[in-house]
This record gives sequence, C-alpha cells and structure tokens, in this order.
Amino acid sequence: MRLLLVEDDRELSGRLAARLEAAGFAVDRAFDGPTAAAWPDLARLGALILDLGLPHMPGIAVLRHWRRAGVSTPVIILTARGSWQEKVEGLNAGADDFVVKPVHSEELIARIHALVRRTQNGGATLLEAGGITLDPVAHTATMAGRPLRLSRQEYRLLELFLRRAGHILSQADLLEHLYALDAERDHNALEVLVSRLRRKIGRDAITTVRGLGYRFER
Repeated sequence: MRLLLVEDDRELSGRLAARLEAAGFAVDRAFDGPTAAAWPDLARLGALILDLGLPHMPGIAVLRHWRRAGVSTPVIILTARGSWQEKVEGLNAGADDFVVKPVHSEELIARIHALVRRTQNGGATLLEAGGITLDPVAHTATMAGRPLRLSRQEYRLLELFLRRAGHILSQADLLEHLYALDAERDHNALEVLVSRLRRKIGRDAITTVRGLGYRFER
C-alpha cells in the first residue's frame, strides 16, 4: 500500500518513512504545502499523513483543498499542537484522525491500519480469498492454516491481490501500489515477484490475462 507523508522536517520525515517502509508500506514524501496540494493521483493512495505546520501553505489549507477537489483518501493529521480547538478545526476540514507530536511510529502505524480497515474493508479485520487469510494489522498471512513466509514485497503484492480478488490488475496498477513515485519501477522485476509468490501460494492462484495483467482467483 502506498502512502503520502507530508512533513517539512526532513529528518523526522526520513525517520517516519523508514519506519513505515519497514512495516510494509511504500512511502511518497512531500515537504511543503503547495507540493502536497498538487500531488497527482491522490485517490490511488491508501492514506495521506499531513503535518499542519507546513511552509508556504498551512496543512489545514492543503486538507481543505483536497476535500474541495473531491479527494476522499483517508487523512491523518500530524501536529505538535495538541489543543482541542485545532483537533476540531482539522476534523471539520475533513481529517479522519489525529496524531500529536512527538510521533510514536507504532501508534501511527496502528492508526493507519485501523483507518484503512474502516474505509476499505467495512471494518473487517482479515482479508480472505482462495484459501488464504491475511491480517493487515499483524502483518501475517496463512494458507490452509499454515503460515506463509513472505518477503515485504511479496506480502504487499498478496495484500493487493486479496483486496481485489477476481479483478484484473494491470502491471501499471501493481507497480503504482508497490513502489513509491521516486522508486525504480521494473516490469521484469514485477514478473519475477509474481513468479515467486506463485511458488508459495500455487501457480493456479494467479492467472495471467494476456495483454491486460493478472487476476487473483477467488
């Protein structure tokens, strides 16, 4: 799952991005308000993490701009200001949750998982299809009750397939969700990744639809 982290403190941004990537997310980063407001394809991201104290354009203004533009992607606000007035202002502007600095990465990750469950899975905790069960919070997957040993990218790919089981996903769709915008995107590497995942969950679980992409069979 891809996230956008908007934080002007580059040291803090780097630390949070590293922790989020270690937890299995692909992280894009912006460092000022105008860049965040103009970010492309926000609807394709799993969540937006937004600092309020941004240069050139305050975070609240960015959030209002997103919501006026019809962006419905969940937003978690980061702020060093913990007053209830600012929380009310943020929620009224369209935020879904608040985390007050100093940020504990474990809390932020837990809030992201909870938010994505509510917005994408109707509150369901587990993803289940084709005899596979995946727990996005515990970051574990089992097949027929047996644990699956997956690399970080294999896990990301399996989670995406389970969320869209039965649907055709193009290579472009998969690369978009697996890698941050500034990461190198290699179609051959994606084919290798799909092949590795097939060896672990069964070749018939993922069908290649010639000219269109891949489909995870229910």
